[in-house]
Amino acid sequence: MALRVLVTDGMDAGAMEQLRKDGYEVIEQFYEPDQLGAALRDFDVVIIRSATKIKEPQIDAAAGSRLKGSRLKLIIRAGVGVDNIAVKYAEEHGIQVKNTPRASSNAVAELALALLFSCARNISIAGHTMRENKWEKKAYSKGFELSGKTMGVIGYGRIGQLVGAKGQALGMNVLSVVHRNKPEGCECETMHFVTMDELLSQSDIVVLCAPSGDKPLVDAESLAKMKDGVVILNFARDTLVNDDDMAAALEAGKVARYVSDFPNPKVVHMKNVILTPHLGASTRESEDNCAVMAVKEITDYLENGNIKNSVNYPACDMGVCQTESRIAVLHMNIPNMIGQITAILAAQGVNISDMTNKSRDKFAYTLLDLEHKPEEATVEKLKAIDGVLRVRIVK
Repeated sequence: MALRVLVTDGMDAGAMEQLRKDGYEVIEQFYEPDQLGAALRDFDVVIIRSATKIKEPQIDAAAGSRLKGSRLKLIIRAGVGVDNIAVKYAEEHGIQVKNTPRASSNAVAELALALLFSCARNISIAGHTMRENKWEKKAYSKGFELSGKTMGVIGYGRIGQLVGAKGQALGMNVLSVVHRNKPEGCECETMHFVTMDELLSQSDIVVLCAPSGDKPLVDAESLAKMKDGVVILNFARDTLVNDDDMAAALEAGKVARYVSDFPNPKVVHMKNVILTPHLGASTRESEDNCAVMAVKEITDYLENGNIKNSVNYPACDMGVCQTESRIAVLHMNIPNMIGQITAILAAQGVNISDMTNKSRDKFAYTLLDLEHKPEEATVEKLKAIDGVLRVRIVK
């Protein structure tokens, strides 16, 4: 039976054709939320962008009457943000969730830079009033130059680092905060890691590139620590900003401009805002890159069992299988799982030539290269282990 791939929000035609050449059956169709779950019962992979949402009801419906897992093995978000996917719930059901993180990073960083220029020179509002036959040069003559300004980037991952590098190229000083591992090779005369309070108090411009958390990063408390007339750009998620506190800060002049690529009904009606309809990754190059990366992730996971760019399972790479068979086991990260798996294989006379086990929080992933393909009864015994979420014969 051919492996089936559902594309719900569009995809580069060349990438879909490549999947078909590789032997996959590819269906391009959008489903409403109440129909999507049942449709997913017939697919091994689904590729989505931001329009499709796969939450708990869709995952439950995809499983149907199956006790351990659904046919659906992989959800790929062609892009970065995965807040439209119930990631943890998918994890509990043995479903991989992957994104394409590097494919759109430059596109987002360039949009941030474009809108920063718009803020600095009042380009958006000046263009709007010109279309109303108003010549308001004097009103918009108090722009500012970016060179010499300090830009605080909250979230110094792929996108944040690109935003910082482009800011430095324009003569800006860049600050960021690192909560876990400090990226190597970033610090220099014009780039420093500081405390959050130092970043907020010293920055002329604050750029949000961090993932969503339990509470907003920008609220009345953090705004009070910022410079008067600060410019804030949001290229992460709207939940990072308390809308009511932002509206008050804009009215008071504490915030000179607020830019967001994640507008909502509240933000639309605020003064001194520049909004775009989630255009961060919307370039031809970015969409092509996302599609190419998605194809690579599908083939490497389904044909080799390797995990890269997963947001809910550990990275794991054993290359291409050189033995007769390879199986993948997704399971809870609890004691004696490896012992039980290997004991069942040994009891059935299946020799393991190579294996690897990786864990991430509560869940783990085990790949085993075998000298011969296990019988179906052996696979069923593996599935019956308490704590095993999914067993898949990769080869």
